[in-house]
Amino acid sequence: MAIDWDDVRYFLAVARHGSVRAAAVQLQVNHTTVLRRIAQLEALLHSQLFEKLPTGYRLTEAGEQVQEMAEQMEASSNLLVGRVSGRDQAVRGPLRVTMAPTLATHLLMPDFAAFARRNPEIELEIHSTLENLNLTNREADVALRVVFNRNSLPQNLHGMKGPDLSVGVYMSRDLLAAWKAGNSGAIRWISKNIEGVPEWAKGDVVEITGAPFLVPEDAAHLEAMRQGLGISALPSFVGDAEPLFVRVPGTRLGPHGTLWVLTQGETRKTKRVRLFTEFISERLRAHARALAGDTARQDDSTRSDRRTTISSQIE
Repeated sequence: MAIDWDDVRYFLAVARHGSVRAAAVQLQVNHTTVLRRIAQLEALLHSQLFEKLPTGYRLTEAGEQVQEMAEQMEASSNLLVGRVSGRDQAVRGPLRVTMAPTLATHLLMPDFAAFARRNPEIELEIHSTLENLNLTNREADVALRVVFNRNSLPQNLHGMKGPDLSVGVYMSRDLLAAWKAGNSGAIRWISKNIEGVPEWAKGDVVEITGAPFLVPEDAAHLEAMRQGLGISALPSFVGDAEPLFVRVPGTRLGPHGTLWVLTQGETRKTKRVRLFTEFISERLRAHARALAGDTARQDDSTRSDRRTTISSQIE
């Protein structure tokens, strides 16, 4: 009986994640389907491939041998699909693009909409996630990634270098006004992780006096800042575009890496991928100043004159 490639895909997902549920999320199936597929493969091979531990699934010795051969099968399959799809010059079909949520939400969605209107037969699929989807395994066709060291780019990917990004320290205008009036109370550092205040973000004017406030989720993090709970670091293209935020006095911009447009192998030769990468590279060049934090900002007095109007528009 021949091995079902789908069973192998499910096996690899569990082997890489160490979890049936995580594999099910990646494969977009129910976790019972993953268990059934693994059981089918073990029955065919007459071997136990995983040990079930309290912390997850660990490969047995047989499982490690299967993983090595399964990855070779996967590489051959991806090469076959890539070479065939590279000949596809139709301006239609699926196009999967992955990037960090802030890029999709705060900067590029109008550009994606423009591309979709210009190419109505391309099925644009946007994955806004912090997880690096695997281009080699065709989890995505194009990736927009922030890279801090060019040497960290996988050798098998084709990269188009985009603009540099900066990050700044921001607070709400209400909190700044309260601080200037001396009645702000404790000022917290609002963070999306547990690492605390980065060294570059420490200013010499506004003092952090309260306990940290941890909000990992992006939308909730921004709302906490709007509520005047404290100050936080944001990509400059996010903080500068928010009318209720201002850069914290006494702080400076910090480096936030370089944006790259990445594609893989033969996939990048398809017409829809070429059209998209050329289009988005041009749009990124247009956004270069915003990404670098070089956009002109009006002073506090001018902005405060407009604040009532802005607030009424938001409400």
